[in-house]
Amino acid sequence: MRLGGTVTGAWKTPEEWEALLVQSRFRAVTAPFDCRTPREVTGALLEICARHDVMIAEVGVWKNLFDPDPARAAEAMAYAKGQLALAEETGVPCCVNIAGTASEAGWDAADRSNFTDETYGRIVDSVRQILDSVRPRRAYYCLEPMPWMVPDSPEGYLRLIRDVDRPQFGAHMDFVNMINCPRRYLAPEAFIEKCFATLSGHIKSTHIKDIRMHPTNLTALLYECAPGEGALDYAQVLRIMDRHLPADAPVLLEHMDTFEAYAAAYDYVFAAAARAGIAV
Repeated sequence: MRLGGTVTGAWKTPEEWEALLVQSRFRAVTAPFDCRTPREVTGALLEICARHDVMIAEVGVWKNLFDPDPARAAEAMAYAKGQLALAEETGVPCCVNIAGTASEAGWDAADRSNFTDETYGRIVDSVRQILDSVRPRRAYYCLEPMPWMVPDSPEGYLRLIRDVDRPQFGAHMDFVNMINCPRRYLAPEAFIEKCFATLSGHIKSTHIKDIRMHPTNLTALLYECAPGEGALDYAQVLRIMDRHLPADAPVLLEHMDTFEAYAAAYDYVFAAAARAGIAV
């Protein structure tokens, strides 16, 4: 697998980004450009990645297609189409967003409407609209699972893939986001096995992190954390991934605030892979 993440640090030129990339040791990265980036800058960054044999694993959208403000929703839809077109043009395999919410609380908010039949229909229609507009042949549009938003289970994701019924709709794997209850938390590796076994063949990019739970007054609080700071046996997790993913599949660390935090997480996962006999 290709272990990587988001190259973090201050940079203004492709050469400065290249220095950070080399220091990171990443072999897969999130795109350091978007559809609004000048084409000469995008081209330079692509050349840097090719020179260092680094895969650009995904182009992110991260906008709310169901924003209650019609103008913002239209802007989000246009950007999603632009990002998918960029992925197609540059050969990035995965363009990823979350499904969206009608909530006023934010683009990724938990809301009562998120699991209604009406919202499910809107998700199917929005994914079809994006794919039918762009008509990619090599890039895939994917939705990142969320604890409180469709898709929130491997079975639900597979159903969504079948309901969308478009060949370029793939799966984005974030198993920690789907560990959203004590039952899954207390048997995490079995659940992660189910995630990969169910969606095997559809997965275009994978995020990795860890999770810990604190019981409070008979309720459960689940917290995302860096690999090694939670409950997951990462040697076992990496063995599961190795069984179900292609040898060069991108596996991305995420949500670190500093270069040093990414480096520490990289070291931990790399060491766990060595213990498990997994090539990284």
